[in-house]
Amino acid sequence: MLRMIDLPPVWLAGFALLAWLGAMPVFDGAAARVLFGAGVAVGLAGAVLMALAAWAMWRARTTIIPRQAPSRLVTDGVFAFSRNPIYLGDLMILAGLSLIWQSWLGLVLVPVLGWVLSARFIRGEEARLRAAFGAEAEAWMARVRRWL
Repeated sequence: MLRMIDLPPVWLAGFALLAWLGAMPVFDGAAARVLFGAGVAVGLAGAVLMALAAWAMWRARTTIIPRQAPSRLVTDGVFAFSRNPIYLGDLMILAGLSLIWQSWLGLVLVPVLGWVLSARFIRGEEARLRAAFGAEAEAWMARVRRWL
């Protein structure tokens, strides 16, 4: 049961809930509108990044679900500049929501979510890629940074 809910979107939702609960808006007027606009831009950019990554994985006919064995190594598109564009999108969405809600706690939680995603998902995924694709995966990982 816990394995079924131990998924990145659930972690993002939990961190977003914490950010929302920790919201303490101190700005109004123009400053609030700037923060809102920046939050929408960052959050939407994260969602677009995730969609582009999902599309690339779908085109390659490989899994998007963590902990499943990959059938292809995707290195083009958004994967040419980030090994983890979907997880980067998660961080951008949390940062965007935190700006919208003026949740300074949420901004502090962004790197914490990054650590959780690395510990619970990324390390295992990279090990599976190395096992499945060997030198090709190693070369890609040496060439492309984990986040940006």
